[in-house]
Amino acid sequence: MSRTYGESAADPPVVDLGFARVDAGRVQRQGLPEVVMCAGKTPSQVAGILEVLVRSGGLGIATKATRRAYQMVRKRLPEACFYPEARVISVGKAFPRVEGSNVLVVSAGTSDLPVAEEAAVVASLLGHRVERIYDVGVAGLHRVLGEVERLRRASTIVVVAGMDGALASVVAGLVDVPVIAVPTSQGYGATFKGLSALLSMLASCVPGVAVVNVDNGFGAAALVHRMARRAGSR
Repeated sequence: MSRTYGESAADPPVVDLGFARVDAGRVQRQGLPEVVMCAGKTPSQVAGILEVLVRSGGLGIATKATRRAYQMVRKRLPEACFYPEARVISVGKAFPRVEGSNVLVVSAGTSDLPVAEEAAVVASLLGHRVERIYDVGVAGLHRVLGEVERLRRASTIVVVAGMDGALASVVAGLVDVPVIAVPTSQGYGATFKGLSALLSMLASCVPGVAVVNVDNGFGAAALVHRMARRAGSR
């Protein structure tokens, strides 16, 4: 049985489901909704949290989702959509278009696509125009150099890379816009499940690179949204 408390603007509503306290007022406070990370949750728990978010009049998003979780969500919310490559479930209407935001998601390799698609799909649901450039890692540097014009047309670039994570520095050295680097856990042996890429991106000598945690495509999309909202409010 759920319990709701907090009803004012200063104390936004929280719905206590017993297994989760759903922050139904987060979109008013932070500009983006609470997003459900499915890892470690049962399909029933995922469905219950999304149901609260949607019934509260908002957009429901779940990341790191499985098809089994999606099937459970659809039983309660038939309008739910599943993006299998991104492993994202969405329910409800996407945010209005954010004017002037042209996000470019760039991946080093095909193995990085699940994280890149997570960033791209979530950013799109939050109202941003999203383009993609995939499989342009530094092992074949001419591939990314052939996309310089597209890189320079973007308002924000999200670079997703595993292994040595070098693509983020290369891209940031070619453009004058913010670059958000997302390390992935893809790689052989001593990449330490993404730690090597994370440290490489943190140590980038190119100014203007922000770094989120390993495999955190959602975190990159959230940062894109916050930056674009602040820029649009001026």
